[in-house]
Amino acid sequence: MRRLDTRVALVTGGAAGIGLAIAQRFQAEGATVVITDLDATRGEAVAAENGFAFLAQDVVAEADWERVVAWTEREHGGLDVLVNNAAYVGSHDLGNPENSAIDDVRRVFAVNVEGTLLGCRAAIRLMRPRGGGSIVNIASVAAETATPFLVAYGASKAAVRQLTKSVAQYCCEQELAIRCNSVHPGNVRTEMWDDNGRQIAAARGVTLDDVAADTAARIPMGHFQTPDDMAAAVAFLASDDARYITGTKIVVDGGRTGCDSYHLSQRFRQATLDSPLSRS
Repeated sequence: MRRLDTRVALVTGGAAGIGLAIAQRFQAEGATVVITDLDATRGEAVAAENGFAFLAQDVVAEADWERVVAWTEREHGGLDVLVNNAAYVGSHDLGNPENSAIDDVRRVFAVNVEGTLLGCRAAIRLMRPRGGGSIVNIASVAAETATPFLVAYGASKAAVRQLTKSVAQYCCEQELAIRCNSVHPGNVRTEMWDDNGRQIAAARGVTLDDVAADTAARIPMGHFQTPDDMAAAVAFLASDDARYITGTKIVVDGGRTGCDSYHLSQRFRQATLDSPLSRS
């Protein structure tokens, strides 16, 4: 038996990148998959190609969530798994503390925080009659480290982490068998990453390939993660294999945040090799 047989799963931002990989993994695990996305053209094409259901949705709009809830109740009787994956990075040019544009900041928080909260609210209402379920919020390693050129994004993902813990505890206190956890990707080479990488490259006067090579060199495991790496972690949290896990986080970043001494040791080793004393 596949781990998600008989489950109904909803993935926001499911038309590309990490969201699409999660939806495909869920389907392979036996789930009935519904994806939503702001890009209706791509969403419909991806859904048709993979055998998903698709609903156009702006996760910031309460009316859209009400429509998604009503459709899911009508078609499937409720929901078992929700992945709050839809996200907005913001403008790199306007992302530092000195030049942040407040409209850009508000859009980042609207999508990443308000959209996730609205999703959690909808999921609880849909899962309660089913006797339980699993909510997985896609956060980021940006919640764990400084993001001086994307301050709103980092702060918003830190808020997602705090929200995850609060939703998890609320469900426990309400004696609901609804688990809520977060997954924190590191550097995943997706269209979103490339879009942000181009902004960084333009600011530095280098190429996107230069930015990608520099990024990979900073990952202890030496290479980017893939969307499938994220999907595996999310599928675990969605399944009964994680039935006693709630309020926690899984960081999938190749050791970048977990191996704090890595960069220092590399720099120290190079400095030692370059020292005149090492050549004496």
